[in-house]
Amino acid sequence: MRVVIARMQHETNTFSPVPTPLAAFGTGNGKGPYYGADARRAMTGARVAMGAFLAQAEARGCDIDTPLAGMAYPSAPVEASAYTHMCDTICAAVARGCDAVLLDLHGAMVAENSPDGEGDLLERIRAIAPVIPLAVALDLHGNISRKIVDNADIIVGYKTYPHIDMYETGAHAGRLLFDMLDGKIEPVIGYAHARVLAQTLAMNTNLGAMKAALEGAKWRERDPGILACSVFGGFPQADTPDAGMSVVVVADAKRRGGATLARRTAEWGADFLWSRRAGFVFRQEPLAQSIGRARKAAHKAGGKPVILMDHGDNVMSGGTCDTIDVLRAALDAGFEGVVVGPTCDPQAVAQMAAAGVGAEVTVKLGNKTAMPRIGVPDPVPLELTGRVRVIGDGEYVVTGPIFTGDRLFMGRTAVLDTGRAQVVVTSQPQEPLDIGCFESVGIDVRAARFLLLKSRMYFRPVFEPMAAAVIPCAGPGVTSSDNRIFRFEHVRRPIYPLDARARRTPGASA
Repeated sequence: MRVVIARMQHETNTFSPVPTPLAAFGTGNGKGPYYGADARRAMTGARVAMGAFLAQAEARGCDIDTPLAGMAYPSAPVEASAYTHMCDTICAAVARGCDAVLLDLHGAMVAENSPDGEGDLLERIRAIAPVIPLAVALDLHGNISRKIVDNADIIVGYKTYPHIDMYETGAHAGRLLFDMLDGKIEPVIGYAHARVLAQTLAMNTNLGAMKAALEGAKWRERDPGILACSVFGGFPQADTPDAGMSVVVVADAKRRGGATLARRTAEWGADFLWSRRAGFVFRQEPLAQSIGRARKAAHKAGGKPVILMDHGDNVMSGGTCDTIDVLRAALDAGFEGVVVGPTCDPQAVAQMAAAGVGAEVTVKLGNKTAMPRIGVPDPVPLELTGRVRVIGDGEYVVTGPIFTGDRLFMGRTAVLDTGRAQVVVTSQPQEPLDIGCFESVGIDVRAARFLLLKSRMYFRPVFEPMAAAVIPCAGPGVTSSDNRIFRFEHVRRPIYPLDARARRTPGASA
């Protein structure tokens, strides 16, 4: 049995100014995707969906073709040439002949030449191989289109955010695909859109409405005939017609009424999301108020750091990683013992590297990237004077639990110590999803009084347990929770909370 297994992941922020060329699909390695045998080696054992696909196919003794493994950090729409090249590479492998296809995709990819990156890829594959069993693992933040649903046999989404079940999601999708090949099941998909544009900070699966929705999905998977129930929170900074929350259900058509069960269960899920719609809105407070709360929290911290969560500039949602307003506010408020990172500013890194370790330098840090789509055309850098403590290559291996075992690349990295703050400055954007981004440059974050992180969720499994408090700080950026700064042009309207007149008729999918 020959199977094609590939990974092509990108969460596209259509408001982001950060470009997405082919080289971005190497998660910071500067070289781009892995191909063929290199892709198989890179993904074998990786705690992502493709790693699970490979383990299952190898256990069955399959002939495995891995044409591509690429993942880029969230950023602007993928360059047309890069998107076409990756799709061509995957489609060529399918055209060589296979018995099944397993894909590790995202669900919110937009390219310069495709408003529905995953849907258009799946449609191309179906044109080549109309009846080949095809399973897809998707991110919880996927904006699921009808084209995605119509061109896959099996769809399973992550059930955690922060995403700690990527491998398990792949194992679920792969198990269903091989059951389909063995004739044990006949999958059929139901789909419903909830008409809710949820905000990312309201999608924590450990809290509130999102926790309830995912627990409901897990319970429905225990129902006879239901093979998978996936709740997709969607990605609100992808300005596309299908943006927003949805539910996808895979049922077994071998059971009587399987198609009806899939459709009705998806509608039930979407109705539930609509009923809890207010719980999917994050209401941010002014930055000055957050800084004041952080000061009070530090007085009760008991030696633990207080996390300043700069959620407006979240790398893993397309942030520039160089806004400096939260740090400016913290320093203006007199904060000391601040650890900041990572902040991306290759010009500052080059200046510090030229000066050398131990040198005192004055740098104009951050705010180098204009964000015209949210009305920030000319940001002002922050002038800081300090001593260069470290110059490094910025490479480290993730200890987990997210992307466990992956080697990440921050590019050339420097540490600027101002006396009141230690700032990790990188040449490439980097989400602080692992303690390695600090330990690799000799910083013990546990000793910090304040820890400023450009993140929304990925920091939580590692850093939240060691913190006295987490204070959301509404700095500017293309991942802001303030819907008023985004000019949505393509989202299908009306939709909650953008439109007061948004409605969802129970039992009637959009």
